[in-house]
Amino acid sequence: MFNLISLKNGIDNVEGFYSDGISAGFKKNNEPDVAFIRSNKECDITAVFTTNKFQAAPIKHYKKYPKNFKTNFILMNSKNANAITGQRGIDDIDFIFKNLKGIRLLNPIMSSTGVIGYPLDKEKIITAANKFDYNSKNSKNCSNAIMTTDKFSKELCFRVEFDNGDFFHIAGICKGAGMINPAMATMLCFLVTDANIPKIDMDEILKESVENSFNKISVDGDTSTNDTVFLLASKTKKCYDKTAFKEALKFITKNLSLLILKDGEGSNKVVAFEVNGAISEKEAEISAKALSNSLLVKTALFGEDPNWGRIASTIGASGVTCSEEELEIYYDKVLIFSKKHPVLDKETEQKAMKVMKKESFKITCNLNMGNFSYRAYGCDLSYEYVKINADYRT
Repeated sequence: MFNLISLKNGIDNVEGFYSDGISAGFKKNNEPDVAFIRSNKECDITAVFTTNKFQAAPIKHYKKYPKNFKTNFILMNSKNANAITGQRGIDDIDFIFKNLKGIRLLNPIMSSTGVIGYPLDKEKIITAANKFDYNSKNSKNCSNAIMTTDKFSKELCFRVEFDNGDFFHIAGICKGAGMINPAMATMLCFLVTDANIPKIDMDEILKESVENSFNKISVDGDTSTNDTVFLLASKTKKCYDKTAFKEALKFITKNLSLLILKDGEGSNKVVAFEVNGAISEKEAEISAKALSNSLLVKTALFGEDPNWGRIASTIGASGVTCSEEELEIYYDKVLIFSKKHPVLDKETEQKAMKVMKKESFKITCNLNMGNFSYRAYGCDLSYEYVKINADYRT
């Protein structure tokens, strides 16, 4: 048996890891915009990247390393994605690492977020990074540094404690608010553990955890060039249990992904879209993700308008096997459409509107065509989203 115990200060709790953030001058008000995560031991690392065909230079740089390489260092920057910058973008990363002082680097990794299509200001990043105290434990500064349009930083840590007193830690920080689409999701996430986990388990469990968390969320239906989830293991604890680790990582990635939705640019509501009774799991996934991506559905959520026609239309447009004779739509437990109740009467509408005023709720669509289900997550789309993205570069 094991327990998950929530801890404050994120990465700071994980044995063997150090982190911090500092200002290079990219953000206003001297806010941190360059950060690092360092291990005092060689770490196994596994990653899941964006499905966007135009993968950013940091991802291409990572892929130059041999299979199953180890690392001890990640450097992060915000405000510039270093994406669609060609060979120069990769060369710039190598140049930065060659000019870092006061640290022994083993297969260093870079991760970037921000505006696409501009070369990095190498000198600013090098100048800032050479001021780091590489023995610092400041997870908060690190998580703040990777924020772009985020309203708040996102970090979680759990101690996985067993009945015999043994324990290990898993912690994660992430950023994301816009360009979030369930195709690896658009965000950066850095997960670290001191568990003695085999590399083969890291590969398997991270992929599964991403599929059931970040790949189920959508803010606006756009997939970035830089999407990345890293998992590093220092293995400073001799303790490990696969079932416990899988449960803990599943919990932490799901909760980080929901924090991204909560922070969705201008969003006010987090909504689960559950499709039941599909003829296959794939068709359940297609229809649930169509709902989480639909702009018309998102604007109805923002307006708190229980317009079930947008839900039904989106399911039909997704191409899955369905029938208006069999379809049922619920807002939480309020049935707002079925063959027996095709008209939204005043009393039902008031109940549905009450549900929609909540910060989080569930829309359930029963197709009644088969036995498969899928749940995706989305948020509303507000005026603020347009304002943020209309002047993103400024």
